[in-house]
Order: sequence, then structure tokens, then C-alpha cells
Amino acid sequence: MGNGNNNSSVVSANYINIEDLSVFYEDKEVLKDVHLTVYSDDFIGVIGPNGGGKTTLVKAILGLVPYCGKVTFAPEIMENGKPKIGYLPQLNEFDNAFPLSILDVVASGLQRQGRIKFGKKDYELATRLLEKIGIAHIAAKPVGSVSGGEMQRALLCRAIISEPKLLILDEPANFVDNKFEKELYEILKELNKEMAIIMVSHDIGTITTVVKNIVCVNRCVHRHESNHITPEQLKNYDCPIQVITHGEVPHTVLEAHN
Repeated sequence: MGNGNNNSSVVSANYINIEDLSVFYEDKEVLKDVHLTVYSDDFIGVIGPNGGGKTTLVKAILGLVPYCGKVTFAPEIMENGKPKIGYLPQLNEFDNAFPLSILDVVASGLQRQGRIKFGKKDYELATRLLEKIGIAHIAAKPVGSVSGGEMQRALLCRAIISEPKLLILDEPANFVDNKFEKELYEILKELNKEMAIIMVSHDIGTITTVVKNIVCVNRCVHRHESNHITPEQLKNYDCPIQVITHGEVPHTVLEAHN
């Protein structure tokens, strides 16, 4: 069965099963006994306090940190022995001094398929993605000459160029202006028709209007089959949160908790 949030007759597939997962940094247990399932139609918002393990959780799924336990991928999301996952990291991992163009950055997302050289069709695809995101005019610019927001958009193109089955984004709204942040969430809603999405964010007030499910992370992990956050859910990861809004903005008021 699927996650129960899709009203269509299509049954969502089980993409990832996480069982008994724990992660240690030196002697500190960052994640403890995690059990989590990711479905094909999921759009998960990962929330929790700083240092609670949000980024560690997605890095464990990506195989970027050692862990105890099991992370099992369904055959449907595997290609050449690797899971088809696109990843937009929290920080820009490119060396700004390296002579790499924005177009090259986007095309480099095809390396997940084991490729190191790219042809005309690959660069045409990269250009179309840059056009879709609205930054085709910077395609030839070196990475060191663009703004943080422009780089973040290019990295989103890089993450989806290989047509992944799952897209993981770690604080994707960092370094972007309010206009693109709104456009980004609209783009993600469209992408969710084609792929599952896991998005880490500290901006609870915004992501709850976008995502379908909430995963609370504070060493332990709790999945909730809704985008509505209740006081009981917040107690699960012991994180006091204050939300301030102006005007006619949809919002949720939560009771105080310690």
C-alpha cells in the first residue's frame, strides 16, 4: 500500500526502506534506531532542531556517511547498481576558483550514470533546464562569478538532469530571493508528479503549505502522514518554534511546550 495521501487510484510504490539505522560521529549517537519508508509519490518535509540529525539522515540515504542498520532500495529506482537519486546539498561544494562554467556544472549531474564526457545533446538538455529555471543567460559564466542564488538554481538543474526517481534537497531556499523561493516550490510541486521528494528545511511555516508529509528528526525520527504539525508532533523532537506572520497568511498556532 501507499502512504494514503494520494487520492488517485494509483498505488504508490515502496521506494526505500530504512531499518534500525543509527549514525555515530566519534562517540556521539546522532541518529538512533531509525525506521522510515519512502514512497514513490512522497513529498516529505524534514524538520527538526539544529544538530538534530536532519542532514545526517539524508546523507545516510545517499551513502555519504557510515551507519549501522539497513537502507534498502526498490529495484524500480536502481540503475546500473546505483539508486537514481538527485541531490541538492546544503552548501555549494564547487571550488569557486575552478574554471568550470554553469553549463558544465549542470551537465556534471550526468556523472551519476557513470559518464565523464558529455556531447551536444547533453549540453542542449542542460541549456533547456537552465532556461526552465530562468538562468540560461549565465550558462557560460564561471562558477566564481555568479551569486549564491544563481548557483543554487544551477545545482537544482544538476540534481534533476539525470531524471532521478528521488530528489533530495537540503535547505534549498538558502541563498535565494523571495521571488525564486516561491518559484522553486512551484517547480518542486511539478517535479513531484514525476519523482519522490525529500526536502530538509528550517522554514516550517512555508514548507507545510508545500509538502505532503512531515518527518520530525531529533536523533529519533518520526514520520507523520500529513503536512499539519500538531503540538504532539513537536514534542516528539523537543523543539520550541516561534512563527510570526503578517496579513492574511495561512498559519498554525501551537500551544507552548517545554
